[in-house]
Amino acid sequence: MRLLLLCIALIILDLAPAWAAEVLVLQSNRSSGYSEAMRGFQTSFKGGQRTVVLSDYAEIDVERIVKEERPRLVVAVGDRALTAVRKLRELPVVTMLALAHSGRKTSPDNVGGVAMLPAPDQYMRLLVSMGVRRFGVLYDPAKTGQYLKRIEQDCRHLGLQLVAEPVSDPRDIQAKLEKMKGSVEALWMLPDSTVFTTVNMEAFLLFSMTNRVPVVTFSSYYLKNGAAASLDIDYHDIGVQAGELAVSLLNSGALRKVPTVDPRRTVLRINESVIRKLGLQLP
Repeated sequence: MRLLLLCIALIILDLAPAWAAEVLVLQSNRSSGYSEAMRGFQTSFKGGQRTVVLSDYAEIDVERIVKEERPRLVVAVGDRALTAVRKLRELPVVTMLALAHSGRKTSPDNVGGVAMLPAPDQYMRLLVSMGVRRFGVLYDPAKTGQYLKRIEQDCRHLGLQLVAEPVSDPRDIQAKLEKMKGSVEALWMLPDSTVFTTVNMEAFLLFSMTNRVPVVTFSSYYLKNGAAASLDIDYHDIGVQAGELAVSLLNSGALRKVPTVDPRRTVLRINESVIRKLGLQLP
């Protein structure tokens, strides 16, 4: 009897990897944006998956989970999840909604996914439609420096002039804005945690109204505070893109460099009251 039970246990252990999910999803927390992105992911990826929500645990050993689950691919949703998979090298990692992957230093070859920031040229074309030719950006080189390089390239192609001020301390924002007075026709606010704080948002909007300079931002949430326009990402479609990328990587059958792609859909929203006050026109 003992021998029979031992044989059964060995068979189960031998078959366990076949039952394992193809994809391990690490989700930073249960925010509505992440949940919407995962709904999009599940419309384009139909394979087996296991989701672990990191905020549900005080501590979690991702490397141990990967060894036990033996997935073929890992999906990291959000910055906390991206940090948790940094040590993984043998598996392809598809990220989404991770700001750190959008604007910071180059990631390892096995880490890619869907960036959180739209392609800069989408913002550039919005500025052109507003009649803007010279605009200002405040940024932290350590966080959005790579993204700024892309902005510079698109400016050259579209004939726009960029006034960029590096910021390493949030307390310097007011002084940096003062330097831009009279030299920019718009401010573009990036989702950079060094630059963007609740206090600094007020400084941006005060500058906007005092100098009649519109603020273009990354979220429609700030329209109610006085921003003129925003380009919002589509969380659901980012999930769909990530699912399509995961399918492509699994079908390729070999680990290769995981590409990073821009979100393909954005939603333009405007504050009509601010647009009228500033005498602007938008298509």
